[in-house]
Amino acid sequence: MDNNQIIVGLDIGTTKICAIVGRKNEFGKLEILGMGKAISDGVIRGIVTNIDKTVMAIESAIEEASAQSEIEINVVNVGIAGQHIKSAVHHGSITRDTNDEITIEDVSRLANDMYRIVIPPGSEIIHVMPQDYLVDYEEGIKDPVGMSGVKLEADFHIITAQTNAINNINKCIKRAGLKIENLILEPLASSLAVLSEEEKEAGVCLVDIGGGTTDIAVFYDNIIRHTAVIPFGGNIVTSDIKQGCMVMHNQAELLKTKFGRAISDEANPNEIVAIPGFRNRPAKEISVKNLAHIIEARMEEIIEMVHTEIISSGYHKKLAAGIVVTGGGSQLNNLKQLFEYMTGLDTRVGYPNEHLGKSKVEDAKSPMYATSVGLVLTGFKALDIRESNYKETTGLSERKVKDKKNSNFFGNMLERTKELLLDDINDKQEY
Repeated sequence: MDNNQIIVGLDIGTTKICAIVGRKNEFGKLEILGMGKAISDGVIRGIVTNIDKTVMAIESAIEEASAQSEIEINVVNVGIAGQHIKSAVHHGSITRDTNDEITIEDVSRLANDMYRIVIPPGSEIIHVMPQDYLVDYEEGIKDPVGMSGVKLEADFHIITAQTNAINNINKCIKRAGLKIENLILEPLASSLAVLSEEEKEAGVCLVDIGGGTTDIAVFYDNIIRHTAVIPFGGNIVTSDIKQGCMVMHNQAELLKTKFGRAISDEANPNEIVAIPGFRNRPAKEISVKNLAHIIEARMEEIIEMVHTEIISSGYHKKLAAGIVVTGGGSQLNNLKQLFEYMTGLDTRVGYPNEHLGKSKVEDAKSPMYATSVGLVLTGFKALDIRESNYKETTGLSERKVKDKKNSNFFGNMLERTKELLLDDINDKQEY
């Protein structure tokens, strides 16, 4: 791959819109050249609700990222999330005319057939991901290319999104003067940034706690098995603090990030935080213990929903690598312990460090930017797949030409031998 190849990830989140410009260095690590952020006012729970505000925020983030990286940005990889995201497993099959080698074209034809399945009106398929292949009823095949067989089947993980939500994202990107290269489900992007291959192999659940949504992706045997989006995130915790402590929104956010804990027993009962009062009014005193009670109640509810999704995926007993929590909400004190206590699964906080090389932007190493970094990595992965498919296809056609030449060569030799034998017999008969 060309080391000068630049890819831009654009995360249209509920709390922030973030653009990251990246390229791969000579060691294959991601080098972040620039990052732009803007407050997201036009997005609620992952869905664009105000086009104009979102366009302004996108333009602002892109402008900042472009200035920092000194690169003109025209094409972006965009993330999509929201409660409207649905996933299901569908079975597909094709019958081939011959019993010769299965090619990339056959596998692509099978995958493309899945885009024709019947889905609820107003929905669109955004991802078709193969799980296991079957060749002539033989199960458990991960890559059927090169095998011989007539019937090719596979189970596909199909992810759908609401057409209106996709159209609104497209509209915002177009109005901001940009083009979409890939539209990617956000938990898939985050998983690329924070999960290791070993974790995906052993079985792991990624939980990305954003501002408006909590995204879930379950992996087992290096294959994505289940995805879901819960319509609650960090913002609802802030809203609970605002109402419970009777403070302003920005004060509630500061209380959560600076003094918040996910387990109330861990909070000091004697610790008090003073909040400046309104004009000519005394300062308001808030108990850190009470604050933790409010946060714990809401986080327990979110973790319960996550646990239900893990159980419904059918992989609850197979997650040897447990849970990886990422996103802005994962930075809450004691959250790891609460997850472990409620789910019984090992938990760690996921930082997008593993794939990052030396970068201009150190902020990008925060779990808050896992999705944005993942969108850039997904762009590079798509390039790699395209490149390898091209090489395999050209290699295959070259091999066919070579085989054809060889068969012609041997055929000609056979014909020539026949001619010589006939001449020899004729000569003997004449003699």
